[in-house]
Amino acid sequence: MACRSGCCCGSGPINEDNARFLLLALFIIIYLLCGAAVFSALEQPKEREAKERWAQRFEHFSQKYNLSKKDLNNFLRNYEEANVAGIRVDTIRPRWDFTGAFYFVGTVVSTIGFGMTTPATIGGKVFLMFYGLLGCAATILFFNLFLERVITVIAVVLKSCHERRHNKAVLPQNGRRLSDGNRAGGAGGSGGGKGEGLAGWKPSVYCVMLILGVAAILVSCCASLMYSAAEGWGYLDSLYFCFVAFSTIGFGDMVSSQRVVYEGHATAAYRLGNFFFILTGVCCIYSLFNVISIVIKQVLNWLLRRLEAPCRCCFPRRGHHPHRHPRRNVVAPGHLRARRDPSIETDAINESETDTGRRMSGEMISMRDFLAANKVRDSGLQQADSLCDILRV
Repeated sequence: MACRSGCCCGSGPINEDNARFLLLALFIIIYLLCGAAVFSALEQPKEREAKERWAQRFEHFSQKYNLSKKDLNNFLRNYEEANVAGIRVDTIRPRWDFTGAFYFVGTVVSTIGFGMTTPATIGGKVFLMFYGLLGCAATILFFNLFLERVITVIAVVLKSCHERRHNKAVLPQNGRRLSDGNRAGGAGGSGGGKGEGLAGWKPSVYCVMLILGVAAILVSCCASLMYSAAEGWGYLDSLYFCFVAFSTIGFGDMVSSQRVVYEGHATAAYRLGNFFFILTGVCCIYSLFNVISIVIKQVLNWLLRRLEAPCRCCFPRRGHHPHRHPRRNVVAPGHLRARRDPSIETDAINESETDTGRRMSGEMISMRDFLAANKVRDSGLQQADSLCDILRV
């Protein structure tokens, strides 16, 4: 039956970006609900036991020392205020000397925010709002630039390995190399894999994700060894701290480098190592998150293509809509790129490498072209599209 009102679902055609946004929002909501159910089932019994144990201790203490519950509650509230100010039962290093303040501003600009140190004065709170605004923006830019360079280096190394394998594969039986013209013509055969020449070859996003994942695991494991030895934590607790800190979640239930002196360890060396591991770990996890976001985007695009069959009006096929505009989520410098045949596992646009003046596959897009193609894009999506430009997704 033909659609009389523009769509069989009662509304006009849905833009591809809007459909992807709705699918992602639905996925996040379902993901949150599932996570809440799991954590509630795991942690709620422990919470109930802790409440019952505390009520028994509170009652026993008030009866033993003949204290009214009201006075005891007031005393505990006073201790909570002192605890927020940095006064603890165990001896810890000063919170607001220069080294403590430096640790604090590091957690601010990196968006970790452990919460063990917070400004208590009005001037400190006002200054933090302006200080964090510029500092967080600069640090996020640093992470983006770090990610671009890491991905570019990985792409160059992987392409070099691919070229070596390709050169070995094109050797004829008599042991002589083929000419450049024959090699290029034969790239679509046994040496070209899927018909891609060396000029158009790009590393797979899954391979890069695997490399970044291994790097993040190695950094976390090495850091966990250091934290286990210095802080006295269990190894799994140290791994938990590494993920919470490196992913900038920063719960604050476990915070490193808070003692005044570490017995058997050089305190200055440990604090330097703590700073190095946190910086390296945050960069690795941030890079891994961005690459994973590309994979999630490909899954969403695959779902959209699967939804084209039951409802062609809501999700018109690419290239068949007479008024379809170029996709806004594609970095297209200057003019539209040549598009390869779509498949389930790819949505990126691989440009032709034969045009004069075009960038090689290992180079990044220029900032002017990048901004021209992404005028109102979110920084995270800009980063994902920039990575898609040098990766085969």
